[in-house]
Amino acid sequence: MSRGASGSSALVPESFMSCLSKVLNKSIYNEAKQPQVAVLSMFSLISTRHATKTDPNLATSNTGMGAMALPQPRAGLMDIPLYEGGKSSLKGHGRVIKLSSNESALGPSPAALVAHADAASSLVRYPDGNATALKSAISDVHGLDSSQLMCGAGSDEILCLVCRAYAGPGDEVLHTAHGFLMYGIYARSVGATPVVVPETNLMADVDAILAAVTDATKIVFVANPNNPTGTVLPGADLARLRARLREDIVLVVDGAYAEFMGGADYDGGRALVESTPNTVMTRTFSKIYGLASLRVGWAYAPRSIIETLERLRSPFNVNGPALAAASAAMRDVAHTKAAFDHNVRWMGVAVQRLRSLGLEVIGESGNFVLPKFPNVPGKTAADADVFLQSKGIIVRRVDNYGLPDHLRITLGDDDEMNAVLTVVAEFMGGDSG
Repeated sequence: MSRGASGSSALVPESFMSCLSKVLNKSIYNEAKQPQVAVLSMFSLISTRHATKTDPNLATSNTGMGAMALPQPRAGLMDIPLYEGGKSSLKGHGRVIKLSSNESALGPSPAALVAHADAASSLVRYPDGNATALKSAISDVHGLDSSQLMCGAGSDEILCLVCRAYAGPGDEVLHTAHGFLMYGIYARSVGATPVVVPETNLMADVDAILAAVTDATKIVFVANPNNPTGTVLPGADLARLRARLREDIVLVVDGAYAEFMGGADYDGGRALVESTPNTVMTRTFSKIYGLASLRVGWAYAPRSIIETLERLRSPFNVNGPALAAASAAMRDVAHTKAAFDHNVRWMGVAVQRLRSLGLEVIGESGNFVLPKFPNVPGKTAADADVFLQSKGIIVRRVDNYGLPDHLRITLGDDDEMNAVLTVVAEFMGGDSG
C-alpha cells in the first residue's frame, strides 16, 4: 500500500498507483488530449490485473493496453479424450488393404452413386431440411411412421443430440465397458458423468447395468450388436432392461450394425420404441450401405423425443447429395441383400479359420471379427499388427477399448479376406486354409 500525495494517513492500493502512473505516461493521453480516455484505460488495467490475481489460471496476452484475459474453455472440456479413427495408410506401401474402419466390403449401391452424381447439379440450393425423401424411403422399406423418424449427420449426431437434450451437469450416462467410445465423449461434452458398466464375457450384462443406475442416471446407451466385441444382447434381455429402468431414463439402442443381423428374434429395438415412451433406436448408412464418407444416420423414436431432438438439430444438417444417395441406397434392397449375404459367408469362413489357429473369437455379429491373440512374446496382438502392416494390411488395435490382446478385423471383399487370413495364419505358423 502507498500513502496519498498529501501525506495523509489514507492508503491507496499499489495497483492503483502503478496503473495510474502507466496511464499518465502512455501516448494515448498525450495524443487524444482526453483525460477521460486515460481514466478508462487506467480502470481497464486495474480490473485486468485484479482478475488475473483472483484467477491465476487465466491466460494472458500482451497488448498495448496491458495484459488481457484470453477465452477459456468450460471446466473439464480439455479432459475429454480425442476420438481416433482407424488408420488409413502405411509408410512405404502405395496400396494397402484397409480393414480398420468397418467399411462396406461391396461399397455403395450403384443407384446411390448415380443419385449422388445427379445431385451435383443442385449444389447451389440448400438441401431439404426435413429430409422428406429419405424419411419416405426409410418408412417404405421398414414400414415405420415417418413422423417418428429423424435424420442426422451420421447416427453420431443423433447420439450427441440425445445427450444435449436429456443430460447435463450432475447427471450420469451409462454405457458398457466396451461400448462405442463416443458415448462417454458426448456425455462429458454436456457436463454429465459417463458411468462405465462391466460386461460379462464381452457382452452387455443387464443386471450389471441395472445395478449401476442411480438417481442421477438419465441415459443408458446399448450398442446392439456391439462394436468392437461383436456380441448381441438378446431381445428378451433388452426388454427386461427397459422394463426395469425408471421411466425418466432414456434407453438408446444403437443399431449401427443392425443390418448385418438376421433372424426374426432381432428387431434392433423397434418393438421397444413402439411400446414405450422413452426408447430411441439409431441406425447409420456408414456400414452396410457403404456411405461412410457422406455421414448419414437416422433415429426412430416416440414423437415426443423426436420433437425434442428436432429443436436442437442444426438446420440443413444433412447435405443434399448425401440425402439423395442415402435415399437411393435404402431403396436398393437387392444391393443390401448382396452385402448381407457376402458378410454372412465371410463371417463363417473367418471365424472358422481363426479358431483353427487357436485364436479365440467370441462375437460373430457385425461386419468384423475380434480374435484374441496369446500373451506370448512374438505372438501378441501388437506383434500381429506389426506383421500385418509389414504386408500392407491395416487392421484395428483396440487397446483404447481396454482390449490390448485383440485385433478387430473388418470383413472385406474376397481378395482382401483371403489375403488377411493367409497372413494371420503365416504369423501364427498355421495353415491358411
